[in-house]
Amino acid sequence: MQNSAVPLQMSASNWGTLMFLAFIWGGSFFFNGIAVQELPTLTIVALRVTLAAVFLWIYVIAIGLRIPTSLGVWAALALMGVINNAIPFTFIVYAQTSISSGLASILNATTPLFTILVAGTLLSDERFSLRKIIGVVIGFGGVFVMMGTSAFHGQSDTIIAQCASLVAAVSYGFAATFGRRFARMGVHPILVATGQVTWSSLILWPIAFWIDAPLSLPMPSMSVWWALIGLALVSTSLAYVLYFKLLQSSGATNLSMVTFLVPVSAIILGILFLGEHLTVPQLIGMGLIGLGLLVIDGRIIRR
Repeated sequence: MQNSAVPLQMSASNWGTLMFLAFIWGGSFFFNGIAVQELPTLTIVALRVTLAAVFLWIYVIAIGLRIPTSLGVWAALALMGVINNAIPFTFIVYAQTSISSGLASILNATTPLFTILVAGTLLSDERFSLRKIIGVVIGFGGVFVMMGTSAFHGQSDTIIAQCASLVAAVSYGFAATFGRRFARMGVHPILVATGQVTWSSLILWPIAFWIDAPLSLPMPSMSVWWALIGLALVSTSLAYVLYFKLLQSSGATNLSMVTFLVPVSAIILGILFLGEHLTVPQLIGMGLIGLGLLVIDGRIIRR
């Protein structure tokens, strides 16, 4: 899938973009906290990607990007919409009907492990290395410590639900690896983001209508609509533009590290806006996550 043998590195600018991406993805927890008070999950997800598609298409038209006409490009975008939105969103939602969101988040944080496995197998410039594996293991340990073992208490978890969360992480790993091809196909990152959320909205709405029956729900309040706009405009539209730019310049394995940073930003936003408190395990976890990222980056170790 990738012919270049030159490994991709993270520049200081890329690290800054990655941190910002994690921050705005972490912000989605704040918006979700408002939206879930009045809407079911799949309806929120479908509205999120649909509104994001509208925002992105307006931007594409405004800046005059040339829309791809190749059926191969649109087929690839459809597949990306499936493996980067439809499958993981659906499996995560299914999992959370039986297991806690904390446990689902911990299981989803295995995304970098699966990304390293997939990318290391399929991409010549992202081969396995001991440094990457050690860094991911340290980072995953930080996620586990930060989320805390309380996520496992008082749950009647099923093996199927836990496997569903892992399937979502596997799907994200394939999406990060598959998404690298759009640079070689000459598709602008904004068009990749636009095409992906367009396809995922088309895929998710039938599921939402089947499960949630959104037309029978009362009209949401304005606070929920603003939360949905925040989800769509900031945590999806802007986030995916940054995501695909980083994917092209930094690679699937490096980009998957955002999975570790999202819980950190979510905790910080919770402290600032939701009155939550930072615990000692969370501090230790964030320290381990930072150490894992430094090991993966490798520059300090080499120096």
